Amino acid sequence: MRTIDDLSVDGKTVLLRVDFNVPLDKSGPVSIRDDARIRAALPTIHDLLARRARIIVVAHLGRPKGTVDDALRMAPVAERLSALLNQPVAIADTMAEAVADVDHQVVLLENIRFDSRETDKDRAKRALLAAELRQGVDFFVSDGFGVLHREQASVSDVAELLPNAAGRLVQREVEVFQQLLDNPKHPYVVILGGAKVGDKLGVIGNLIPRVDALLIGGGMAYTFLAAQGFSIGDSLLDADSLEAVRDFMRQAESRGVQIHLPVDVVIADTFAADATTRIVPATQIPDGWQGLDIGPRTSQIFAEVIAGASTVVWNGPMGVFEMPAFAAGTRAVAEALIASDAMTVVGGGDSAAAFAELDLDASGITHISTGGGASLEFLEGKELPGLRALETTV
Repeated sequence: MRTIDDLSVDGKTVLLRVDFNVPLDKSGPVSIRDDARIRAALPTIHDLLARRARIIVVAHLGRPKGTVDDALRMAPVAERLSALLNQPVAIADTMAEAVADVDHQVVLLENIRFDSRETDKDRAKRALLAAELRQGVDFFVSDGFGVLHREQASVSDVAELLPNAAGRLVQREVEVFQQLLDNPKHPYVVILGGAKVGDKLGVIGNLIPRVDALLIGGGMAYTFLAAQGFSIGDSLLDADSLEAVRDFMRQAESRGVQIHLPVDVVIADTFAADATTRIVPATQIPDGWQGLDIGPRTSQIFAEVIAGASTVVWNGPMGVFEMPAFAAGTRAVAEALIASDAMTVVGGGDSAAAFAELDLDASGITHISTGGGASLEFLEGKELPGLRALETTV
């Protein structure tokens, strides 16, 4: 894979695709709640600026679905990026404006998803936007790992039209996840949480031959419990995945892979922060109640398994951590990773957000991915369109 070290960018114009889809606080004037994704792109931007490149940054924010949404304009992102770089960052509404203004060194294109062609399933329509994005540009650099699993005009299509390379962030992400697939140190433990099993079927299937243990928490754990015939009350159930789960459990048993499910859970009589809660055995959830977090005994067991591992990957929270009553399990797993001497990888999305939400110091984590969906598809063994496009030679 080519990196920015392979590009002669001195005095050239670089189209830089990043993932600046940051969480916003809209309770007052729109502001950024967490700028981690902006900071993640700084090594690439600093490197390009040091080599006197002119940079046009392309990113999206939210899901405007091809229409202009004033609440999703890039102004807060430009302001934060400007502060981090300690230099002005201009905003351009069109690519022609960006090229004309790029003597300022860093120009941020307005939300690329305001243009419906960016995400159009019709390749020909995406190609029209990609052709516009390449005008006046010498190189394309891909540094938005969180969008690499998408076929989009500014991710995959324009990469095929320009000399291209991976930025520092994408380079690091690919190195980490390739190691997890090809050469992990054992014992190798993967922790999976979040809502639906269906979203992680491919990952589980690809990991069973590679790992020593799977820790299953979050909403998906209740489908595993139901697959064993236990009553789960009103807990989340992915009924379409029951047979696949049973098959995975048979595969794991035949390979000697341990699957750890919750032994106790925190249940609630309603999905609310002020709900009535109880801690019960995971196999005894009464009707009318729903599991919203793993229990203290499960947290202890998971922490002990993590402590004995040499490689740990975590994707998906253990409960509804946004509500304090159901955050203990996610906190316990995060703290176990922080305390671990293993190679620890947090697979983006809600798992990464939990560190900020729960005010935890993540400096001891080996790698926190910026892409939840992309990291899952990488672990699933899928080819990412944004990476495939970087193999193109123009």
